[in-house]
Amino acid sequence: MTTPSEESLWEHLRDRRLLGLKFRRQVPIGPYVADFYCHELRLILELDGSIHEEKSQISHDVNRDANLQVLGYRVLRATNREIHEHLESVLETIRDLYYRRSP
Repeated sequence: MTTPSEESLWEHLRDRRLLGLKFRRQVPIGPYVADFYCHELRLILELDGSIHEEKSQISHDVNRDANLQVLGYRVLRATNREIHEHLESVLETIRDLYYRRSP
């Protein structure tokens, strides 16, 4: 089941709508499942609901992100609220990563 925030973000990412980049949803990566993944940028996008504000979940997320970064992935986290209120800013962050990527 997807959240309204995931649906909203997906509308901007699907079918190569953002810079021609291919994003996929719910992608298994090692022991984890990425909310959204772009192979070209090795970018994992995670949308965080309120549970991610709990101390135990914060610790888990930090560990998870560190493990993924060691494997060469970039991890970008956004809250559901950020997607709802500042979607364009999140998309701009992705654009910046695209334009700054190494050849």
